[in-house]
Amino acid sequence: MIAVCAPAVAHADTSAYVRARAAAADGAVDAAAAGYAAAMAAAPGDEVVAIRAYRNALASGDLVLARRAAAVLTRSDVAPADVSILDLADAIRTGNRTAADDALGRIGAGPLDFLAPVVRAWLAYDRGADPFAILDNVKESGLSRRYIAEHRALLLIASNRTDEGLAALRAAMIAEAGNLDLRWNAATLLVAKGERKAALALLDGDDADLAGLRANLRRGVKPGPAFGASRAFTRLAADLADQQTEALSILLTRAALSLDPGDDRARLLLAEALTGEEAYGSALATLDAVRKDSAFYTAAQTERIDLIKARGESATALGIAAALATRGGASITDRQRYADLLVEAGREAEAARVYAAVLTEAGNGASWIYHLQLGGALERSGQWEAALPQLRKAVELGPEQPVALNYLGYALVDRGEKVAEGRALLERASALRPDDPAITDSLGWAYFRGGDYAKALPLLERAAQGNPSSPTINEHLGDVYWKAGRRFEARYAWRAAALYAEGEQQSRLAGKLSEGLKTDTPAARKGTEVGRWVGARTDQRMASR
Repeated sequence: MIAVCAPAVAHADTSAYVRARAAAADGAVDAAAAGYAAAMAAAPGDEVVAIRAYRNALASGDLVLARRAAAVLTRSDVAPADVSILDLADAIRTGNRTAADDALGRIGAGPLDFLAPVVRAWLAYDRGADPFAILDNVKESGLSRRYIAEHRALLLIASNRTDEGLAALRAAMIAEAGNLDLRWNAATLLVAKGERKAALALLDGDDADLAGLRANLRRGVKPGPAFGASRAFTRLAADLADQQTEALSILLTRAALSLDPGDDRARLLLAEALTGEEAYGSALATLDAVRKDSAFYTAAQTERIDLIKARGESATALGIAAALATRGGASITDRQRYADLLVEAGREAEAARVYAAVLTEAGNGASWIYHLQLGGALERSGQWEAALPQLRKAVELGPEQPVALNYLGYALVDRGEKVAEGRALLERASALRPDDPAITDSLGWAYFRGGDYAKALPLLERAAQGNPSSPTINEHLGDVYWKAGRRFEARYAWRAAALYAEGEQQSRLAGKLSEGLKTDTPAARKGTEVGRWVGARTDQRMASR
């Protein structure tokens, strides 16, 4: 048995510490921070309480408590390296150059060393010294090279060397073609320098995000250490997204917001990190602070939808998506998101109508994705004759897209229509993506429907190994086992399928478990497995980036 010891706090506040830990576990970071504050008051030198107070204070936005806790950790020489980030932000905000230099020295000696020369350059710019001399003397690594290149471009713009700055910006963007943050930061500096035309050109493009940024490019920002440091912090937080480094991302974005309270890009990243910590209340409050006239308002609403879905409130998320999709000035992305949520809610016919409107709006610019979305929704709503031309068009426009090939191929095979054509499509999809369990299952099922059980069995076994919780894959595997005379294994696979099956599939599996496979093939399912379609939409998003 492992003993769990409470820290050495006064008895009256041990319960506060325990309640704080429980609140933190529930994502209630405000209550957790308050509890740790009480425990720190009773045991001001306790490092265990201090480190928990520090992390929860940052999550809740209580920077006063975070600084108190950080001071305890620093005096005890157990402070995490990232404490220096908060110290640096405070020093820049208050104009304390000595404290800023001290914090940069500590940052430069730690794992975040690549940030130090960037911030030093902005401090040099602020006092009228040459910032480029600092950047030129850095021994660049792969990571520092990227940050230095980006901030060199921003510093050139800030120094009224616009043509040089734009040239440096273009060079930096070669390696970071999709870096909207860099383009936005440069555009806001250009506006501040009276170069609005150049700023708008920098944000030119048909992408919905770029259009939103252009529409909200109303005022610039003051160049200086607060700008440079906050953008460097936000940039790092963006780089860390999806890497399970929420605590550091929270610190970076809180520090950025302390320097620039109007940085809504930092708010989005902060809310994302808080969501990763399951601090949903604080994440929603953070998104609430993004005003309607912000360039990032639509992105904040998108993040709100994802957050509310993560809390299990799908109906509320759908309502927000509907409001965004039907408002004046709604983008194609807004409508696609709404249709996606209608699909997840099982409202396929409604989704098809929205996807059809999206396709019409896209016109000649519609890619294979638009046709696949519409065709898939029509197919799943029982409108096969209307769906087939859309699915064929998706394959025509995306002949090397495994998702499109798989969807049409599986739909043909599953209906027993043109099985040979469907199998050929699936063989192409499998060649393009041989390790995808859904595609492997589709191809195995095509061979099964064609009576080639010897080819079907190893494919379906491999698909089940790749996705053991899929009810469709396990049902298919059970069917081929039955035809191969392996009745015990067939029922085992059907039982595995029944664990996750719903509706009509659940009833069909109950019949198979009771009486076996009575016909040559099981009753065809209406549409395709929802999980298969969700995966397709994920691939679509990746392909459209």
